[in-house]
Amino acid sequence: MSLELEELYQEVILDHSRRPRNFGELAKTDVLVHGDNPACGDEIHLGVQFGTNDTLQDIKFSGHGCAISRASASMMTTKLKGKSRREATEILRAFQGLVTGEGTEQSKQLGDLRLFQGVRKFPQRVKCAMLAWRAVEQALAQTPGEATVSTETGLSNP
Repeated sequence: MSLELEELYQEVILDHSRRPRNFGELAKTDVLVHGDNPACGDEIHLGVQFGTNDTLQDIKFSGHGCAISRASASMMTTKLKGKSRREATEILRAFQGLVTGEGTEQSKQLGDLRLFQGVRKFPQRVKCAMLAWRAVEQALAQTPGEATVSTETGLSNP
């Protein structure tokens, strides 16, 4: 990553961490997912409201975590709001490939999310960046209700 790109990455991460978008609780939630990263203490509560045509009409998160975790959740909710389940799943897979280095190409649909590619050098930071995405993956897969997801174990429903 070039020095200029590294500086942009830090600037965007800090901005979304300090002023997260879509932070708070939804008044009406179809799906609520609790996620945690026991290795570092990051925790997220992700609420999703589905709209017509199975879109993510609204999506918000709350909780606490490191700058990467909060920024990733903020940028994810901004990117996925209004998307269909199929589109959201495609973006999720592209982001996962980006941060793990397992992706075959840099997906243009990620936009600013591509700034997270540098976390792949730090496996513990990959878990921070993926926490919100694991939560939305669970939200997309489940029927209305509540679920829990962790970066250390598989998905589960209480």
